[in-house]
Amino acid sequence: MKLRIGDKVRFLNEKGEGVVTRFGNKETAFVEMPDGFEIPYPVKHLVPIHTELIINSEAENLDLEPESGVTDAVYFVIEPDHELPMLVSDYNIYLFNSSSYNLMFAYSIKDEAHFQTLKHGEIGAYQKIILKTVKASFLKEYPYHKIECLLFKNVHYRAQIPVSETVFVNPANFNHHSLIKHEEFKLPVYAFLLKDEFIVSQNVEQELSVEDIERLKRMKEVNSFKKTSKSHKEQLKNLEKEVDLHIEELVEDINGLTSHEMLSIQLERFEKELDNAIENGIKKIIFIHGVGNGRLKMDIRHVLKSTPGVTFQDASYKLYGFGATQVNIL
Repeated sequence: MKLRIGDKVRFLNEKGEGVVTRFGNKETAFVEMPDGFEIPYPVKHLVPIHTELIINSEAENLDLEPESGVTDAVYFVIEPDHELPMLVSDYNIYLFNSSSYNLMFAYSIKDEAHFQTLKHGEIGAYQKIILKTVKASFLKEYPYHKIECLLFKNVHYRAQIPVSETVFVNPANFNHHSLIKHEEFKLPVYAFLLKDEFIVSQNVEQELSVEDIERLKRMKEVNSFKKTSKSHKEQLKNLEKEVDLHIEELVEDINGLTSHEMLSIQLERFEKELDNAIENGIKKIIFIHGVGNGRLKMDIRHVLKSTPGVTFQDASYKLYGFGATQVNIL
């Protein structure tokens, strides 16, 4: 790992960061702080934060010697807001990158059969980022937490296998004796190891065999737009349906109908279409209910909540605005 003039660095054993301006010798670098002051600092206690490429390849640089016993790793960390379990109110959830790589990450929770992304972004080497602050009830409701990371550097680096791990978190199983003290956190934390096997000499690239190449060619032919059969498209389309529940679409004349009668007609059509879709293997159905006073939408979702084998969500805003509900039939 190189340390160059112009690198942004943080201090390994204390808070603070700055920019390397020059080298005194192989053991000392001068770091300009945000207030403009320049201080000498031991090179072995500086951690580069490569936020930009170093364009000048001729710039003076030093090889950094990693500290003995320090191993690259990535952790999913949960920090209680109090050392005594009975007094814990909130938990801070962190992604802790204790490696020399930058991370592109996505953090998701499992919501029934699907995952919902709560945060994504980039985190630098030897840094941590808070993902969410939650109550214990949140951890009980959403015990599965998925972390996905791509690892890279803005200088030449050895490729690493991406991280894709799902952590099961159950506050009922938190053991006070499992808490770990770490200088990066004010209070003892629960830590879940996501990655520690960083490749040093092995190449993660794999060569394609003749069979792989032939398989890719066949996939390309099958997935080609020009070669997609019309019957296949029609088959996929037949698994989706759209139903307009505006009262004008359901009856020829609405004169004389009360609001309650119109709502009953709309709900009856909704339930009939939903039952038909389930019986006929439809996978997705869009109910267009409009915005109005929200009563029809509320009643539809009340029925869906008690219907087994379906999930629902707002339909595409681009296509329907706030006036439609998408039902997925499992």
